[in-house]
Amino acid sequence: MISPATAFEGTPTIETERLILRAFAESDLGDYFAILDTPEVRASLQLSADFDVFGAWDQLAAFTGQWALRGTGQWAVIEKQSGALVGRAGTHHPHRFDWPGVEVGWTFHPNYWGRGFATEAGRAAVDWAFENLDLDVLHSMIRPSNVASAAVALRLGFVARETRRFAWFPNEDHTRWELERPSIGLSESARA
Repeated sequence: MISPATAFEGTPTIETERLILRAFAESDLGDYFAILDTPEVRASLQLSADFDVFGAWDQLAAFTGQWALRGTGQWAVIEKQSGALVGRAGTHHPHRFDWPGVEVGWTFHPNYWGRGFATEAGRAAVDWAFENLDLDVLHSMIRPSNVASAAVALRLGFVARETRRFAWFPNEDHTRWELERPSIGLSESARA
């Protein structure tokens, strides 16, 4: 098994006040699936009844592949105090027909909801993206019924731009949120 410290060298590690955002490792699979398998997260992400540990494995492989192929991906979010895997957050840029661009997203175990972890990890992901990726806007795709994620997007400065059905999820509306690159605070070299 690969240890988290040496898992995937192309994935940056970020530390915030309470969290460590690091590459996923194979040893995270059980804990990651436990997050996705909670009724609250299944409902929030609209995971089908047959979504299982193999689906969670596919997600981990896709996140890792995105880091290798696109320089974007989700991090495993570790609570510093306990050392526990509490969720995932980061950038996301899948190869889908009408995907708008680089997304910032987050998913946390319900036991950690309401503690500000999504906002803290989301802020770290936004800052990292604007400092390291050559883009002027970030997106967040959120179902209108996901009020908690919409509140995080608002706290991060995102603005709701449109609500419609997208090809990758044709049975339900999603709101596309946008956050434009700040005009101050980032050096010009960060855009190069």
